[in-house]
Amino acid sequence: MSGDGAGDPERDGSVADSTGGTYTLLVEFAASAEIGVGALGERRFGAGRYAYTGSALGAGGYSRVDRHRRTARGEHGVRHWHVDHLLGHPDARIDRVVRSVGADVECAVAERLPPGPVDGFGASDCDCASHLAAAEAGRTLDEFGARVRDAHEAAVGSAGSVGPGGEAPGDDDATAERAARVDVVDGE
Repeated sequence: MSGDGAGDPERDGSVADSTGGTYTLLVEFAASAEIGVGALGERRFGAGRYAYTGSALGAGGYSRVDRHRRTARGEHGVRHWHVDHLLGHPDARIDRVVRSVGADVECAVAERLPPGPVDGFGASDCDCASHLAAAEAGRTLDEFGARVRDAHEAAVGSAGSVGPGGEAPGDDDATAERAARVDVVDGE
């Protein structure tokens, strides 16, 4: 490795990582809008800040997040997940992504965040009320981002460094550190 930061997601903007784990997209929504959200129907989203929590545990790892970024930029028109409908709106912008690398803590993170405007959003495969949170009135994007990061760190801590398959990482400290790493990358 050259040591120049190439391939480092915190420096080059890519969030693709074959390890996968849990992620939260911090989304800034510039104007209120009615948006069709698949089977959930038409829903109203007020202007504000949202946090969508999902998982990227498959073979592609965090490439799912890069797909979400392309959707938000208008470069990908397929609407597969609930969040695609929100991100596909021209007033939506991903500000940053908080990741729990190597940890399957999607529901634990979502449950630690404030309620969102749409019940069932992103939660069709679990018992959570929603995986979309809304920032409290008056909270800045940085304050909301800090709350999201705290939720990730608390979820990873309470999960005891659980890997993407729910397995304990073993006795190797490097493996445990990978399973418990929380980071923040740019959204654009």
